[in-house]
Amino acid sequence: MKKSLLTLFALMLALSLALAGCSSGGDSSKGGDDDKVDPNNVMIYGRGGDSVALDPAVVTDGESFIVTEQIYEPLVNYGKDNTDIVPGLAKKWDISEDGLTYTFELEEDVKFHDGEKFNADAVVKNFDRWAQSKDGEKFAYYGSMFGGFEGDEGHVIKDVKAEGDYKVVITLNKPQAPFLKNVAMSPFAIASPKSLDGDKLSKEPVGTGPFKFKSWKPNDTIVLEKNADYWVKDMPKLDGVTFKVIKDNSSRLNALTKGEIDLMDALNPSDMKKVSDNSKLQLFERPSMNVGYLGFNVEKAPFDKKEVRQAISHLIDKQAIIDNFYEGTAEPAKNPMPPSIAGYNDEIQDREYDEAKAKELLKSVGMEKGFTMDLWAMPVARPYMPNGQKVAEAIQAKLAKVNIKANIVTFEWGTYLEKVQKGEAPMFMLGWTGDNGDADNFLYTLLDKDTIDSNNYARYANEDVHKLLVEAQTTADEAKREELYKQAQFIIHEDAPWVPLVHSKPQLAGASKIKGFVPHPTGSQSFADVSFE
Repeated sequence: MKKSLLTLFALMLALSLALAGCSSGGDSSKGGDDDKVDPNNVMIYGRGGDSVALDPAVVTDGESFIVTEQIYEPLVNYGKDNTDIVPGLAKKWDISEDGLTYTFELEEDVKFHDGEKFNADAVVKNFDRWAQSKDGEKFAYYGSMFGGFEGDEGHVIKDVKAEGDYKVVITLNKPQAPFLKNVAMSPFAIASPKSLDGDKLSKEPVGTGPFKFKSWKPNDTIVLEKNADYWVKDMPKLDGVTFKVIKDNSSRLNALTKGEIDLMDALNPSDMKKVSDNSKLQLFERPSMNVGYLGFNVEKAPFDKKEVRQAISHLIDKQAIIDNFYEGTAEPAKNPMPPSIAGYNDEIQDREYDEAKAKELLKSVGMEKGFTMDLWAMPVARPYMPNGQKVAEAIQAKLAKVNIKANIVTFEWGTYLEKVQKGEAPMFMLGWTGDNGDADNFLYTLLDKDTIDSNNYARYANEDVHKLLVEAQTTADEAKREELYKQAQFIIHEDAPWVPLVHSKPQLAGASKIKGFVPHPTGSQSFADVSFE
């Protein structure tokens, strides 16, 4: 009798646990099972790769930021379709005449998703967490945007202090012209102080944003639901957003056409007409503020010789790559930053495709017989590189003409980024979408000696470039800043740590019912005011 009761109790317990698991799993692509969620008001966003992590401070990739933008918010924001600075969690701010002190007045009726109040102490704890990191790789963006970490010679931020509950004062060691634009970037969004211990934030994100985290099925879906307590009136308009991984661009378009997803990125340029001819779909074009590039690890032979790097630069047929893979939605790149950024140097002459010149340069360093190398190709479609594998194959064929044998290598996206950052790749394909519309975010972030081990994957260091970039950071005169950046681009062009390939106009496609979606030039934006017709 007792055994039967125990067995019955065990079965009932197992059943209750199973039911509980079903109700909390959030496995449906349309969102959770909350009665308040209308599954027809959940937007499904199709993308080519999964997020690396959901702690914006530790990632550098757009697949992570497009999700974290929905969950977290920074002190200041960018305009809806530009990089002008507008209020965020700080409703207003004041800058001292010497450019060293920034005083932010914060919004007062804001709560984190865990119920904790947003206040000045929360801001201080986030900045302290980033600045006091002993692991430079962990907060790569912080180190590259603010000159290192607490105690480093070049660290821009002196201290961050709370004055009362809703005022924060940030004092700098030296002026930084793009400081507000840097603070508005995705990595510097404010997380709940209760979530900052350990690495749990990467998988259990807690911010103040319009959507709350519900579940993550790796390499499949991330499910967010509406933040019913969001501090901005009448936002968000959607009941949720689900991010769905569909690796192949054409398969993603097929899913959109069938109504399985509502919005997709990285549309194949060759598929644009399919979208424009379908009355149930619409095209979106993201403003170009990016660069796709072929990078060299300048610490690894033979790419430690600039003649080899210059030779390969003469073997890249950029126009052929654009004609074959971009369908007119890109232009050849000659600098590490796009023409839309102030300070772009249009006087630089690009290295044209020239096999004879490449052979001449290789012979000058005793490498006329060629060599064997690994070419790392991107495994996911990105706005600046719709098909990394195909572009790699095109480059491989051109290198073979001068007896350079390139073995194409790739990895899962997160692993690829990690290995390139650590300097394991001899030659690699990557790109960059500008975070803040400033030249500093391209040249200093990607090619300064201070940012090796963070975003300077080429591991390029030139003291003259460094001096120019640091001076440009600390100069308030915009005309002078532009001239300094132009000088730096001349030196970088000569040293050739990259082959800049393209500046693209990324194409997205969505259902015709989507309203209020304005692709931002940075590649990420909140979906708070997106709605369905």
